[in-house]
Amino acid sequence: MHARASTIRASRAKVGDLERILESSVVNELEQSDGYSGIVGLVDPTTGTCVVISFWETDQALRASDERASRLRNEVARRLGASGEPEVERYEVVLQEVRTPVHI
Repeated sequence: MHARASTIRASRAKVGDLERILESSVVNELEQSDGYSGIVGLVDPTTGTCVVISFWETDQALRASDERASRLRNEVARRLGASGEPEVERYEVVLQEVRTPVHI
């Protein structure tokens, strides 16, 4: 499994919008990509830092989704009032364990 981590320095006033944005548009788009395996959204409301990690069955699937992911990432950054360009990193996942779903 592979992962793409996107870090966005959002406006602190808009950081609470990340969940709604991910659910309303990003997830639906990524689900149309072959090899998509899931997503995690993280926020630090004190700094405005948002990290979105998408999971992919293979490195090839991750790379094939780069263009779509770039477009989505830039749109999310715009909607969150980001102070600069999003940062992107790619990883190979060596362990994934989730015991309890997130309930907000």
